[in-house]
Amino acid sequence: MIEADTENRRIKLNPTWLSRLVNEFEKPYMAELRAFLFREKKAGKAIYPRGEEIFAALNSTPFEEVRVVILGQDPYHGVNQAHGLSFSVRPGIPIPPSLINIYRELRDDLGIAPARHGWLMPWARDGVLLLNSVLSVEHGKPASHQNCGWETFTDKIVNLIDSELQGVVFILWGSYAQRKAAHVDAKKHLLLSAPHPSPFSASRGFFGSRPFSQTNDWLKSHGKSPINWQLPSLPLSADLDG
Repeated sequence: MIEADTENRRIKLNPTWLSRLVNEFEKPYMAELRAFLFREKKAGKAIYPRGEEIFAALNSTPFEEVRVVILGQDPYHGVNQAHGLSFSVRPGIPIPPSLINIYRELRDDLGIAPARHGWLMPWARDGVLLLNSVLSVEHGKPASHQNCGWETFTDKIVNLIDSELQGVVFILWGSYAQRKAAHVDAKKHLLLSAPHPSPFSASRGFFGSRPFSQTNDWLKSHGKSPINWQLPSLPLSADLDG
């Protein structure tokens, strides 16, 4: 990872992403987004994840290594939950209901027993970009940072993957994430859409959607290594630095 100075602000971003996104940090929408976040923090609001973790998804999966994109909506809004990877929580944090349902589908799809933790860093290190459409949220207020600029930034990320990479699998859970499909060429990539794994919607088509086996079948048919969806029984110490 390297740091770049953009208008005297430090951006800690993996170089494979920074070289492609550095111009985004100079655009008016990003200045407005920074001002919004500054005002929220100055007002004493708790914002998740921590500032140094906002770009954790990009820093955990270098651009050229992306084989799968799992798109979430926005970060978890509870204390100590969000750390920059969609659907993931740090070791020791109770597994959120949506991730419990993801583990259930993983078991039904590939026969992989649910992990006893919610730390998805091994997936990120194996080429799964765990990206939320919105990269920050206010404590206790889901969707509170929608339409503040993050969608423009993550649209750019999806556009880069679509244009520069081949044969990527986009797993789109929920209507909010599925809007990103407008930026993906279905002739080059595989789009897998299903309802969100939230308890409010999982029974309406998420269960039985088999995204994990479909992903690996696609990757193998395109000469790529399949994803190892089996998480370690305990988080690996090397992954805790992510």
